[in-house]
Parts: sequence; structure tokens; C-alpha cells
Amino acid sequence: MKPLLLIFAAALAACIVPASAQTYQAGMREMAIPAPTGQRDLTGLLWFPTEAKGPMRNDFDSAVWVATPVVKDAQPTKGPFPLVVLSHGLFGNAYNQAWLAAAMARRGYVVAAINHPGTSTFLRDPIARRQLWERPKDISRVIDHALASPELSALVDPARIFMAGHSLGGFTAAALAGARYDTAGLKRFCDKVPNELSCKLLAEWGVARTPEDRAQMEADLSDPRIKAFALFDLGGTPSFSRSSLKQVSTPMLVFGAPLMDSGLTLDTESRALIKALAPKIATYIEPETLSHFDFLGQCKPGGFEILKREEPGDEIICLHGGAQRAAKQDVIIAIVDSFFSQ
Repeated sequence: MKPLLLIFAAALAACIVPASAQTYQAGMREMAIPAPTGQRDLTGLLWFPTEAKGPMRNDFDSAVWVATPVVKDAQPTKGPFPLVVLSHGLFGNAYNQAWLAAAMARRGYVVAAINHPGTSTFLRDPIARRQLWERPKDISRVIDHALASPELSALVDPARIFMAGHSLGGFTAAALAGARYDTAGLKRFCDKVPNELSCKLLAEWGVARTPEDRAQMEADLSDPRIKAFALFDLGGTPSFSRSSLKQVSTPMLVFGAPLMDSGLTLDTESRALIKALAPKIATYIEPETLSHFDFLGQCKPGGFEILKREEPGDEIICLHGGAQRAAKQDVIIAIVDSFFSQ
């Protein structure tokens, strides 16, 4: 499918009819999923529709990031509602797509986001990072929890389960859709372009270095309960076998970010993914002003300077991160809602 070039403008927003009316407030609560034997504890956040009007509180406090108003620990509206599970990018966390989660909750979705051990902001253990096969399993465990929990099972419609992932979360989404890690194919690719970001990171982390790890990485990690996927400027496409990508049959909404400020190369990531997928499986959107970091939250006016001072190099994530980013995200929300509602 050829790229669909969109400009973030009022005309585009006007042509998108939201599939879900914003008739709810966004409730939010913390979520914990204890580890069964051989697995790992998962923590995260849950957003859901509520008819409670308040008290409205910020979802978090930050000197850098703009908060989202929610009703914490509210009584959920009676379901069932569709479920969206979110997967953050490298060294991100469950708050990264709070802007999307709260908006989707207001439109009648339950949204769950977790912190992936090893690749989240505060859980950077290198052993867990190497075990990338656990990321898709984390998402499947969230779905298990939502469907089995007495508190959540009545809130979630098992026939309407969706997933969205940003960056490494997009890699996670592709694996859940049936993309299979290909150690030999990745080596052939990286022998030609060793400086590609995916090549450098996967080698640095020691992914699939041992026969045991290769078996885990190359296993089928798909989850057929997920009915559609949204991938936000994914990373890791070169690691998937082309034959497995051709067999993916679950609908995908793929955003590519042509403002390549993250180190990812669009031609070998989102564009390559679209070329490898079977025709008519994916909807590809490549807005000409979209940046990789536009899928993070909106930055406060002083956020850039704070990051430049306290985390030198990270300030790039707040470049154009104010009102421009907020306007783009409004359109992304409408597109994602419309796609999942089809």
C-alpha cells in the first residue's frame, strides 16, 4: 500500500468523524498483576469510562510533562467496553500515552498500560531487557488479567480487544500480530548496515545471543484475541522474517514519522513493514510534520530547558512538544478511535 500523506490541519480533523461520542469522564486507577511462577510482576495504569463528574485531578505531577485531568479511583460505568492495551517505547513507561488513554476512555474504551520490566523508565535491568520475548507476553498477561479479574471482566468486551504500541511498543505489537523474530535474517541485514539503530541496540543488549534465547525470540508470540493493532513509528522491523509478515492477517494502523529525530530510519522501519505486509491488511499514515516523539505527552513551556539541564540529550523529546504536538494528537486520537471502531 502506498503511503497516505496527511497534513495535520483543521481540514483533516474536520474530515474524520469520531466513531465514539465523548460522553464519559476518564476514570483512572493503578493496576498490579502479580507474577505466576516463572513470570514477572507487572504494574501499570487503567483508564475507563465513568459518569462521575469529579473531583478532577491530574493523572501525575511533572515539571516537564502536561498532565491529563482524570477522576482517580472513580466508579466505572457499567460495561462492557472495548479494551485497548498500550505498550510504551524503550525506557518509557505507562504514562507515555496517557493523553491517548484518557481520550479513549472518554470515548468509551477501557485502556490498560503497563511498565515493561527491563525496558521501562525505572526498570532497566539488562537481563530483563535482553528477554524481549517477554514484552508480548506482558501484553497477553494484561488481557488474561482483564478477562479473569472479577473487577474487570464485566467491564471488558472479549470480542473487542485492541492494542497500540509506540517505538519498541510497535515491535511488541507486530510480534503479537504474528511477526516472527528472524535471527539469521537480521544478521544478514546488519552485516550490510551495521550502524542501523535496531542492529546496534539488539546487539548491545545481547538479544538472541544463545540458542535458548533464540528459541524464545523466534517462537510464535501472537495473540489471536487482539482484533486490530495501531503501531506508532515502530522500531525493530528488520528483525522480523518477511515470510511471517506476509502471513499477518490482523488489521494494522501504522503511523510513520518522517521527522526522523529518534535515530530510526523510516525506510527500514515503518515503510519496510508496510511493503512486507499482505495487501489491504494495513492502513499506513505518514503525516509530513510528524515526529517520533509526538507520541509522547505534551511538554510544558519550560520542559525543554529542564531536560537540557538535567538530562542532556533528552531535550529533543520536547522539541515542538507544545501546542503543535497537542494538535497532532487530537487528530491521532480520532484516527485511532475510528480505526478500532470499524
